[in-house]
Amino acid sequence: MSRIIAVFNQAGGVAKTTLTQNLGYHLAQLGHRVLLIDIDPQASLTIFMGLVPREIHQTVHSAIVDEQPLPIHKAIHGMDLAPANISLSTAEMQLVSAYLRDFRLKEAIEPIESGYDFILIDCPPSLGLLSYLSLVAATHVLVPLETHFKAFEGTSELLRTVAKVRSKVNRKLQIAGFVPTKYDSRNSQDTRTLTAITEQLASAGTVFAPIPRSTTFVDASEERMPLAVYEPKHSSVAILKKIAISLQSLK
Repeated sequence: MSRIIAVFNQAGGVAKTTLTQNLGYHLAQLGHRVLLIDIDPQASLTIFMGLVPREIHQTVHSAIVDEQPLPIHKAIHGMDLAPANISLSTAEMQLVSAYLRDFRLKEAIEPIESGYDFILIDCPPSLGLLSYLSLVAATHVLVPLETHFKAFEGTSELLRTVAKVRSKVNRKLQIAGFVPTKYDSRNSQDTRTLTAITEQLASAGTVFAPIPRSTTFVDASEERMPLAVYEPKHSSVAILKKIAISLQSLK
């Protein structure tokens, strides 16, 4: 069974896209068939994977609005990609009165689902319709959390959203875990927030080891590469690989 993981947080700047690309890469290196889906109108994942959004005519928008087959670009760093561009910004308005709109992404994935072991969805930084469609389509949700108190404050609203989806339209949705990101062990606020994340969220799901703050992630994305390709000996590579190994046990 394919595991469909929505990488979701309504806050921006918490490394959703970085996490999606890098975990996808490590899962592929572990021998899994991996598809990444970019459902963020900013199209950061599409850019990180080396495509130019404005040059792409068929995107996730085509699948969820026009009900065309999900467009897939093959074998980018061992992964496949369903790309996005700015056209997705109009999807919410176009789907206002669409029949069974909640299931549009789920229905787009179903024909190709059996071809993948893992499908990772890079959600937009909002609680809007595109994130909702992703949670309806997903089997699991993985939550990146910046280790900063203000970023952590919104977690309760995020969990309420997940609970609402699970109670109404996707009863099988599970929390795959929480990934603390941009962690600086020298910063006392970061260490206090990490402690709070661990204490308050462990009952809801696995809290993985924190990913340190590093400008090398930015450098790697500018070169359109996963971190492990750009700088294989970087300390975060082992952490990301360990998270990917853990995701293999999801049911």
